[in-house]
Amino acid sequence: MSLRLAGRLARRELRGGLRGFRVFLACLALGVAAIAAVGSVRYAIQTGLTQEGASLLGGDAELEFTYRFANDEERAWMDNTALDVSEVVDFRSMAVVRQGEDTERALTQVKSIDDAYPLLGTVTLNPEMSLADALNGSQDLPGAVMDLALIDRLGLSVGDRFALGTQDFVLSAALMNEPDGASDGFGLGPRTLVRTRDLQASGLLAPGTLFSTKYRLDLPQNTDLAVLSSEADRAFDGTGMRWTDARNGAPGIAEFVARLSAFLVLVGLSGLAVGGIGVSAAVRAYLSQKTETIATLRTLGADRTTIFQTYVIQIGVLSAIGITIGVALGGLAPLMLAPLIESQLPVPAVFSIYPQPLAEAALYGLLTAFLFTLWPLARTEEVRAATLFRDALTSARSIPRPVYVIATGFGLALLIASASWFSGSTWLTLWTSGGLAGALLLLSLSAIGIRWLARRGAPSARGRPALRWALSAISDPREGAASVVLSLGLGLSVLAAVGQIDGTLRNAISGNLPDVAPSYFFVDIQKDQMPGFSERLENDPAVSRIESAPMLRGIISQINGQLAREVAGDHWVLEGDRGVTYSVLPPENARITGGAWWPEDYDGPPQVSFAAEEALEMGLKLGDELTVNILGRDITAELTSFREVDFSTAGMGFIMSMNPSALAGAPHSFIATVYAEEQAETAILRDLAGQFPNITAIRVRDAIDRVSGLLAGLAAATSYGAGVSLLTGFLVLIGAAAAGEPARRYEAAVLKTLGADRRRILISFALRAILLGAAAGFVALFTGILGGWAVATYIFDTDFAVIWPSALGIVIAGVAVTLGAGLIFALRPLSVRPARILRASD
Repeated sequence: MSLRLAGRLARRELRGGLRGFRVFLACLALGVAAIAAVGSVRYAIQTGLTQEGASLLGGDAELEFTYRFANDEERAWMDNTALDVSEVVDFRSMAVVRQGEDTERALTQVKSIDDAYPLLGTVTLNPEMSLADALNGSQDLPGAVMDLALIDRLGLSVGDRFALGTQDFVLSAALMNEPDGASDGFGLGPRTLVRTRDLQASGLLAPGTLFSTKYRLDLPQNTDLAVLSSEADRAFDGTGMRWTDARNGAPGIAEFVARLSAFLVLVGLSGLAVGGIGVSAAVRAYLSQKTETIATLRTLGADRTTIFQTYVIQIGVLSAIGITIGVALGGLAPLMLAPLIESQLPVPAVFSIYPQPLAEAALYGLLTAFLFTLWPLARTEEVRAATLFRDALTSARSIPRPVYVIATGFGLALLIASASWFSGSTWLTLWTSGGLAGALLLLSLSAIGIRWLARRGAPSARGRPALRWALSAISDPREGAASVVLSLGLGLSVLAAVGQIDGTLRNAISGNLPDVAPSYFFVDIQKDQMPGFSERLENDPAVSRIESAPMLRGIISQINGQLAREVAGDHWVLEGDRGVTYSVLPPENARITGGAWWPEDYDGPPQVSFAAEEALEMGLKLGDELTVNILGRDITAELTSFREVDFSTAGMGFIMSMNPSALAGAPHSFIATVYAEEQAETAILRDLAGQFPNITAIRVRDAIDRVSGLLAGLAAATSYGAGVSLLTGFLVLIGAAAAGEPARRYEAAVLKTLGADRRRILISFALRAILLGAAAGFVALFTGILGGWAVATYIFDTDFAVIWPSALGIVIAGVAVTLGAGLIFALRPLSVRPARILRASD
């Protein structure tokens, strides 16, 4: 009976329309829409990767080997299994263009192919021609196609010559699209496409040089990929083969999209939390206006439960409307923007209405509405029949009955658990939740402190009436200082934290580059080339330091006879192959932290020294046995020492170093780092590349620029998410300013009656907004810097320094946004006549 009566009363209340709830609906809808849109784009990309997995991979399945080609037995297995096989070789080299006495060089990621490539899809060239015709070449030279960026960098035109190693090629066309480009991952240079057989005289694929081979399989229809994967693991056990198939044709991109989407959803939850503050404020304002109605219902015999249920139903209906609007916007926006989004994506995406991300967003919205409206609704129980004055709710206790506190805790736990489940990252969710809770607590305390300071500072502002009026208004709990500081402060906090994290990562990569990083990495140096290589550099006064070491790559397959992943989990060291070197003595810059290095004349069973920090993370200990697959051969070595390896300097560092006899006979090349003055870099590259055409030079500054470009894209994506939080905070400000307009109208009428002019009153309103905005900005600055420091220190493990331009921009934004919202709703109160306002208040 109580619920039926409450429903009837709620229906009558809702006949008044949505007046007073526009901000409520906007805040809730915007937060839900942001989360729904991010989730919809993620599902669109994941669906595209699934449907086009074979095309992205370049075949139904792929077998990859490091620094070697498949042997006859391995190739026979592929030929017997597949309808067709395509061999692709991937490596870095220098593209060289000689024009008279001038020579241009640029790093390129070379893909050499056979006649079967591509098994799936089509290579797009400009001018239009078949790939076979393009690679046939002309002028008695083999042909090649290049990425347009590389063509522009080298100043080439179709028909011009260039060299890879010691082999000349003719440029036949610009490479506009590779069907399997997305599966190639991150490269340090633009793409060049040639035939593998045309590289036989180039010196680039000599034994020990750094390259990988990929064998794409065109399989019979209805092949069970899971079963075939297991068969391949057994057939290629101990060879270092890595299997990928069309079920996940671009695993790196899929993982990146999943992680970025999870992070953006958590940023969206921050925006939803900001919106929750606006929702809470709107409910409080609405219930304050309903005090007389509630008291009248109590007088007529309605009990507390009926009153509570009446307004729960109203707020529930309004929440459902806001969530529905948000879900609709979040689902339709990606569809409407699909052409624009697809043009910016390097992978296919299938845009549609996906129920799961929309349901996730709706759940987040529902839980947020529950958390931020329960306490204001609970305060309706405090209104008694004798309470017939407007401010009854302001005298209610701030903490409701224990049942509501418990329900709030349960809702919060459910929200965190849902976010953890959907994002797939428990730690990231807990970090975000803890950061939001800490920021809200700090902002709440700040709001109390601001009111206290304003109350204490008002008497000292005698003689400056505009400032005193502003301080007196801020100290009044009914003015809404708490809503302004909480909503705007939290939005600015998220934006500040994103700015600090982005700046810190950029500084970590490039801030100290001239002091600590080498000028060049040189790879693929043959052993007989090392004397000439060293002689050129050692006689150059502009070169301050040279480091060189033997270079091999190996995959850790087993630890103490068990599969490595079963022991060390998904540690990054186990994701692909890692650098392996050997030396008689420990490197000069290495510090042994545990165990002992092998003797200089050691010739016993293989021993390995491991990077100390990574060993600790993987749970390794002295005496463990590591099986490392190098060039298809398993080498089992005893772990005899740990050493410090500093990867932050961009210098040379190896996870593993073995005794020389362990790798005796294994073909390999050398790697070198060169530290030189910047003005000498061009001459060094010219001389070494001219003397040793097979050597590949990687300029560290160029590599840093490419990584920085990726970071810029990530920062832009996260900034858009943080911008939603700020926009929601601005909507809350608009709502608070609109709700406070009657009070300002009355205040302006009183001040005019006492002789104040419009200019002074307007200055008072502006000062009030500026002080609140500055307070919210400074608190957001502190919380953003604190959040940036925590992420930099505990997640990225890098040094933190405050990015002051970004920090000061946050404070300025806080002042500007609050001032704008305050002045918009200050103009109308200034224009009314005092008599009409004061007469109406009687």
